[in-house]
Amino acid sequence: MEHALTTIALIGVVIIVASLLSGVVERSRAPVVGVFLALGAAIGPWGLGLVDIQLDSSVLRVLATLGLALVLFSDAVTVEFKEVRARKRLVARLLGPGTLLPAAVIALAAWWLLRVPVAAATLLGAALASTDPVLLRSVLRSRALPPGPRVALRLESGMNDALLLPIVVFSMLILQGGARGSGGVVAGEMARHAVGLFLLGPALGALVGWLGIVALARVRDRFGVRRDYESLYALGLAFTGYAAAEMVGGSGFLAAFAAGLMVASQDVELCDCFLEYGEATAEMLLLLTFVALGMSLIWTGLGVIGARTLLFAVIALAARTVVLLPVLRGVGIGPRDCRLIALFGPRGLSSLLFTLLPVFAGVPGSEYLFTIACLVVLLSVALHGSGIALFLRAASAPPSRAPTAAPPAAPAALPVLDHAARAAAGTDGAPAEPATSASPTTPTPSDAAPERMTITELRDRIARGETPVIVDARADRSFRASDLRAQGSVRVLPDDPVRSATEQRLSKHATLVVYCA
Repeated sequence: MEHALTTIALIGVVIIVASLLSGVVERSRAPVVGVFLALGAAIGPWGLGLVDIQLDSSVLRVLATLGLALVLFSDAVTVEFKEVRARKRLVARLLGPGTLLPAAVIALAAWWLLRVPVAAATLLGAALASTDPVLLRSVLRSRALPPGPRVALRLESGMNDALLLPIVVFSMLILQGGARGSGGVVAGEMARHAVGLFLLGPALGALVGWLGIVALARVRDRFGVRRDYESLYALGLAFTGYAAAEMVGGSGFLAAFAAGLMVASQDVELCDCFLEYGEATAEMLLLLTFVALGMSLIWTGLGVIGARTLLFAVIALAARTVVLLPVLRGVGIGPRDCRLIALFGPRGLSSLLFTLLPVFAGVPGSEYLFTIACLVVLLSVALHGSGIALFLRAASAPPSRAPTAAPPAAPAALPVLDHAARAAAGTDGAPAEPATSASPTTPTPSDAAPERMTITELRDRIARGETPVIVDARADRSFRASDLRAQGSVRVLPDDPVRSATEQRLSKHATLVVYCA
């Protein structure tokens, strides 16, 4: 009962504080992770003393397991295969030498400076080579980040965890076998885990994702499904894939990742729903994990500060930047974009969760590895978090005034809609979800049904000499997933339509015809 009350209290506190501080944190550009670590310290034993969570807590085990599964699933859902194909060389450099070389450098530094076994150093190197998606979210959402670095950082943070997790698992097995002194048993366990990691886990996760998409498509076409429930449906696929793999001895974490990849490859709309609604739910759970770690556990990293550990932390944080600067040459990105990619590589929740896995498995010496990871993550939150904040503040600074150009005239004519609008409309030429027409000069009550317009009606208006403005308001992921556009359409971002329309100087007296299918 005590654990249940602790969990419920944590969930309530995180939701309340996250909601109340969301605007303040966004305006201040402060790293949200730092805010929730501070919240954990405030309610922990070093603050108000309301609650404390230790390494042997079942609450921490549940939070860490769900958190890592959600991190991997969320990473996979955000992967856009069109971008992967378009930037194959960049992805290969980031996930090949850009991930493995920093892990090797960090592992070598851990073996040399911390004097830990080779397997422990390898585990720590893999864990600290992970680029944290939670700390990167604010900069990835910023329009100031150029497209090249945005794609590269999104793909790296979304895919390198799946590459590093097997290294962590195999290192754990070697450490456990070394403690028992049974090399043959270790070899057998490694073979069994290899099957679970590379076959059972991904296969079951992909199967759960595929079956989930098929079931959703049939129910959605016949009865309809609310968009907010589609986001929860995505979370259900993540947890179901994890559980299915774990029950048969596979890797639940890679199953969650495979389920996310299947969702990303098969159903763009479900990905949009997850990004719009489900991502907030996932983010709450991840921040809840930071609060739990911030009570006392993560601060144990400060207790191991010394000359060797600080030098190791500097190497761990600098290794990725030093490796990526030469590795990213010749992949079609400019020097400034290369520097941005190399500098924005925070360590955070992923690294902590990776080092918690051997702790939960009872691997000898794993608590020390977790403590070292805590020190590196604390320094990363301070350095990378402040760097991201400075970048966002500089990007949001008002530009110098320039002569105001005359607003562009409304389009002279929009003769027809091309294949994009017809495809959105369906095969019979009538939109499955009719377009919405709204004119700023004739406002309607907020509870009134929006005016609907078929493509035929739109063509008739154009034939009569009217010049409506066709607005493409599709979700960002759906927009990027297709090269098809309505002829003469204007792109307005659905998450910030007022600013987007203002920046494009749309006429306040024009008739706007909005489509989002």
